[in-house]
Amino acid sequence: MGESRTELINWLNDLLGLSYTKVEQCGSGAAYAQVIDSIYLNVPLVKINFAAKHDYEYINNYKVLQETFKRNKIDKPIPVDRLIRCKMQDNLEFLQWLKKFWDSQYGGEPYDPEARRMGAAAPPPPLPGATTVGAARTAASARSAAQPSAARTATSSRPSASSASSAARRPVGAASGAAAARTQVVPNETIQALTAQMDDMKVSVDSLEKERDFYFAKLRDIEILVQERLAIIAEEFPDQEAATPETESLKQIQAILYSTEEGFEVPEGNEVAQDEEEMF
Repeated sequence: MGESRTELINWLNDLLGLSYTKVEQCGSGAAYAQVIDSIYLNVPLVKINFAAKHDYEYINNYKVLQETFKRNKIDKPIPVDRLIRCKMQDNLEFLQWLKKFWDSQYGGEPYDPEARRMGAAAPPPPLPGATTVGAARTAASARSAAQPSAARTATSSRPSASSASSAARRPVGAASGAAAARTQVVPNETIQALTAQMDDMKVSVDSLEKERDFYFAKLRDIEILVQERLAIIAEEFPDQEAATPETESLKQIQAILYSTEEGFEVPEGNEVAQDEEEMF
């Protein structure tokens, strides 16, 4: 029977000098890569992002891990699509396999994990569903902004007799002007909370754009590869009319790449040209 989750996490933290608390945090791939490095000492840890927080950053870590498996002839498929979801069961199974592999391959030489990371920080990845620091800061700022406002409202709701009589003698125009001035004043705490919220939203947008660009580049590479292969086939067999299984498969891949959803049709080339002529 394999080690328990607690035993595996303790072993991982002791070996790599980490402070993980859950097996799910291994889903970033950083710890897996350094465990392999403790055996072979040939993993380019400078390419590993130990502070990764997003899927596209995890994928880069697994690319390095896959290259390392290939270099060291480790015949073990890495279920990247499941591991990056940071689910407990998937990462537990992979970590149990990795521990058994380490037990059978590690030579017992002293290993300095921090030196191998060249001093790079290795904070525990965020747990799935955990509140981000920015969101917590925004919520705290909003609460702090609401408390003084509530206190001012409670105080203003109990006017003294003198203030009531003064209000009665005050002209209507002056009273409305004072009220308008009060409504224009925005508490500094509210401004800080909104600013923090905007910063968090900007970080989220930047992360989404990076993830979009990452997957777009992958699809573009596939598109170029298919086009080049079809061109080679056309040159080698110029007189071949019947489609081969390979060309059929390549054209099916192209059909998937160029397919669109209803309502998001790509404009035809002549329409684009016509629009450009109208612009000039």
